[in-house]
Amino acid sequence: MKTFQQLKKNLKNDFSSLKPIRLAVLGDTATQFLTQAIKGCGYEKALNLQIWEADFNQIEQQISDYQSDLYSFKPEIVIIFQSTHKLLSKYNKLKPEAHSLLASTSLNGIEKMIADLASQTEAKIIYYNYTEIDDAVFGNFAQKTESSFLFQLRKLNYELMDFATKNPNFYLCDLSNIQNQIGKAAFFQSAIYINTEMVLSLDALPLIASRTIDIIETLNGKFKKCVILDLDNTTWGGIIGDDGIENIQIGDLGIGKAFTEFQYWIKKLKNRGVIVTVCSKNTESVAKEPFEKHPDMVLRLDDISVFVANWENKADNIRYIKNILNIGFDSMVFLDDNPFERNMVRENLPLVTVPELPDDPAEYLEYLYTLNLFETVSFSEEDLERTKRYQIEAERRKVLEKFTNEDDFLKSLAMVSLVEPFTKFNTPRVAQLSQRSNQFNLRTIRYTDATIEKIALSENHFTFTFTLEDKYGDNGLIGVIILNQENDKIAFIDSWFMSCRVLKRSMENFILNSIVEFCNQKGIEIVKGEFIPTAKNEMVANHYLNLGFEKNNSYWELKIADYIPKITYISKK
Repeated sequence: MKTFQQLKKNLKNDFSSLKPIRLAVLGDTATQFLTQAIKGCGYEKALNLQIWEADFNQIEQQISDYQSDLYSFKPEIVIIFQSTHKLLSKYNKLKPEAHSLLASTSLNGIEKMIADLASQTEAKIIYYNYTEIDDAVFGNFAQKTESSFLFQLRKLNYELMDFATKNPNFYLCDLSNIQNQIGKAAFFQSAIYINTEMVLSLDALPLIASRTIDIIETLNGKFKKCVILDLDNTTWGGIIGDDGIENIQIGDLGIGKAFTEFQYWIKKLKNRGVIVTVCSKNTESVAKEPFEKHPDMVLRLDDISVFVANWENKADNIRYIKNILNIGFDSMVFLDDNPFERNMVRENLPLVTVPELPDDPAEYLEYLYTLNLFETVSFSEEDLERTKRYQIEAERRKVLEKFTNEDDFLKSLAMVSLVEPFTKFNTPRVAQLSQRSNQFNLRTIRYTDATIEKIALSENHFTFTFTLEDKYGDNGLIGVIILNQENDKIAFIDSWFMSCRVLKRSMENFILNSIVEFCNQKGIEIVKGEFIPTAKNEMVANHYLNLGFEKNNSYWELKIADYIPKITYISKK
């Protein structure tokens, strides 16, 4: 990780070609160096953070005044940093009988601020939680009395987590964990605080900025979706082809414990929705044997979406995995103990993240924890089924290879789709798909659950969700359309995004047929579309042209009266 000074040097670079994001920073202590670190770190991730920074200790004033500079700036993301030191000062000034109310009164104040923000803006809010200060007044008894500052501090952090679960636009950045990770001596320096009101040391700022950017990136649809595993000396100890299944190191004894715990971590990622794949230089039958027969294996074949074991170079095999999954290289993480293989993948596939695993397998997990590779801002039932759906997709690919005619293959799938508006049941998946979809996303607008709920209730919007099911399995909700009725005769496609799992299945035709059918019922005569290019959605640059829309200035238009229904192999459910 770069130092603060290195991040600061990035501020001299040209940001003009990078993705602009308006970011407001409000703090009750000095935040100048924090904003510099965040902006410099953003440059490392190709983000042009256009930062507005509130004056010192003006959080409540800026938020409560609806005519303030904060709202004039129209931020897309707001960072709020209320420090533990100011919280301790508040506690110190309370009467003793009020000490036990610190967490609840503080939370009430935070809730009011968030409500005020939500009433004036749809900006996402990143709130830094509270690092621990033990004033040692009660000693270990602080754990047992609500009057202690430590008790109230921990209670407030818990209440913030609970609050975050109920407020979809509110995200916590875990400063407390960062302090635990690097140590309080590296995180906070008393002399600097006394003289400058700065509670974050220069040494801590790069890591804080990195964690902040992790959230910002994920809110903008950039995150890791897939982990690619080497096997020998990565997933288990030893070489399966030489040592045999009975001699590989795995289980609860010795170094085998390190590999077992590593597998448990991978299993948890899989259950959270991260795609797990295998890329190993091995004979496939030999490589699969531990997954099928070893009693101590945590991972099994049904945890693996794509299993590639052969003697080809790993860069080519990762390309193969990428093509099956239809995701970007920048959303893949490759874990391999061999420095040669790591460097080869880095040189050939520079967008793939390749951590420099420690020499000692016992250190794998602690090292990987510090990287925070798999940041997310959502979790839904869809995530639990992701592995199975990619396994089914791999099976479809194998069947497709047997057909000489693609249309015959599509007909054989017996595809059906359920078309529904936004509901309280599908809202989480709609929001998640908007955040995850990059390649098939015409305008790349990101939505939270709260925004989707507002659109669902809007009289000027018509919403559509599309599922896709075939004889091999159910893909779940894979497509979303949001129509904005501009007037009685014109509807604008505010959003059209789809999962790339269902490309080349005639889903685009089915969706457009559904839109036109709806417009006919409503008396709408023209459907307008817009393509906003990004670094990732070039594949749909000609989407409207291919569907028969005509260019009109910066928009595409389709006359409903002239529309001839497109051929599709999908039926309505």
